[in-house]
Amino acid sequence: MKETLNRLINHEVLSKEDAKTILVNIAKGDYNTSQIAAFLTVYMMRSITIEELEGFRDALLELCLAIDLSEYNPVDLCGTGGDGKDTFNISTLASFVTAGAGIKVTKHGNYGVSSKCGSSNVMEFLGIKFSNEAGFLKKSVEEAGICVLHAPLFHPAMKNVAPIRRELAVKTFFNMLGPMVNPAFPKNQMVGVFNLELARMYGYLYQNTDKKFTVLHALDGYDEISLTGSTKIISNASEGILEPKDFGLTPIAQTEIVGGESVAESAQIFINILQGKGSAAQNNVVCANAGVAIATVEDIGPKEGFEKAKEALLNGKGLEALRKLQKLSA
Repeated sequence: MKETLNRLINHEVLSKEDAKTILVNIAKGDYNTSQIAAFLTVYMMRSITIEELEGFRDALLELCLAIDLSEYNPVDLCGTGGDGKDTFNISTLASFVTAGAGIKVTKHGNYGVSSKCGSSNVMEFLGIKFSNEAGFLKKSVEEAGICVLHAPLFHPAMKNVAPIRRELAVKTFFNMLGPMVNPAFPKNQMVGVFNLELARMYGYLYQNTDKKFTVLHALDGYDEISLTGSTKIISNASEGILEPKDFGLTPIAQTEIVGGESVAESAQIFINILQGKGSAAQNNVVCANAGVAIATVEDIGPKEGFEKAKEALLNGKGLEALRKLQKLSA
């Protein structure tokens, strides 16, 4: 590691193979916590290259406990986090709405590191059981339309990194990797990322896979469609800008989509929205994200996807998916 750190300090970049080897060695426990923290810090101070990102991704996918749910042709809705916006749990809510609209979902998530309340924090609070047992996950998808893949259960290799990430409490390149390393290897994916450079990297890496994908970055900094302005969108077939008016909406204020100050408060917002008690802005931002996920799977336009999502939210199908998952978890 000393040699690698010296190379990185001298502004050298790693090859894909070197990046992969280092992450495998971190997983094996070959380095101490100070070395790992220093390694993570380098990537907070300079951009990651496509080769480095690809090497890190390949290492995590190789080391993960894979789960085969391909028979359901699921989609994952996942943001990188790290946008510093402290919104409510938009992509997790959008996942339940997508499931309510009849699209199977394998939701990859983790506890919040740089945010107050990550996907796993709110799921755990609401009584969702975290499991890597295939039978339970298949039953979840079949009965609720969604299963929750809590990252630490599928990436045991990262146990050496988790405490360091918690102590650093800022975004690291593991934020960038999260959506890329879903252990179910879903063929459909909607990913929100925290900057344009990363959106382009994701677009490039996903072009070389057999995924149907949509990569999003709101131009005012969100790692999801925020409806506060324009969103850069990159998919298999095209690249462009998505505006609120493309969903038949007008822009909203950033204050309208802030999250709770605690996990309990965040969970209350979550339940309120699924129960149909959300504000118009909250409902629309959830349905815009769910709509693009639906559109990604079904090859339809964002507006049509949005309408399907709106119907699933307002007729209680999203709430029904959550209640079924809670029941299975009991």
